[in-house]
Amino acid sequence: MPFPWTLITVAFNSASELERYWSRPTPADVEWIVVDNSSTDDSALVAERLGATVIRLDHNVGFSAANNVGLAAARGEFIAFVNPDVSVEFDDLPDLAQTIERNGGLVSPQLVNNDGRDQPNGRGAPLLLSKVVNRVSRQSAVHHSYLVFAEPGQERFIFWSMGAVVAGSAATFAALKGWDERFFIYYEDKDIAIRSWRSGRPVVLAGQFRWNHGWARETAHFRLSPWAHEIASLVKFYALYPEFIFGGRFAERRHPEASANSGKVPGA
Repeated sequence: MPFPWTLITVAFNSASELERYWSRPTPADVEWIVVDNSSTDDSALVAERLGATVIRLDHNVGFSAANNVGLAAARGEFIAFVNPDVSVEFDDLPDLAQTIERNGGLVSPQLVNNDGRDQPNGRGAPLLLSKVVNRVSRQSAVHHSYLVFAEPGQERFIFWSMGAVVAGSAATFAALKGWDERFFIYYEDKDIAIRSWRSGRPVVLAGQFRWNHGWARETAHFRLSPWAHEIASLVKFYALYPEFIFGGRFAERRHPEASANSGKVPGA
């Protein structure tokens, strides 16, 4: 493969985010592919100006399907799916590749907010109760066991990672057959992590890598379209994985490796 790394970014009306978070030059040995999901702004033009190879889609196929379009075109030995509002620390990529090889599955850096605080991009089991509590409370024990952080220099197993940055080897993504296109947007990150664990490939949050993510949850404010997509994906996800509706032993029996290791430090 001609590149050690391919970065894949799905853009949808993301021109301002690309300008802000991708202004640093991409190294010559890093392939950056932007899949433009039929944006109505200048996302494709901005990405090209910033050095990306742009694949223009004639309609919005959704996040998962667009990720797979980028994956099919990727030529890197390692792949990272990176949102438009994430600043990639290019100097981390060689060590990130070693971390992926050492753990053998999916790895996400610890993401940080614009103000430097850690984001909860590592997560525990996607129980329906945990999701509900996470949206309505910041204090409960359920909430604190659901959100996983990695300290600087620390690695922790996680059940799943927010899809803002998900990295792995090209061989791993090929074995997983990419992203499940039944999810237009939302819940695809939970699904790919579950499939990775089931295939014997753990999911790790790596605190030695700390990348800025200008996180803006579209469903934080009521707009019909994001909520419609979230509810549709929620129904599909819990239909595929009903054990997470009930939780407890049901989920643990179906996902023993992820359940036993989530939150733990590898090798501890």
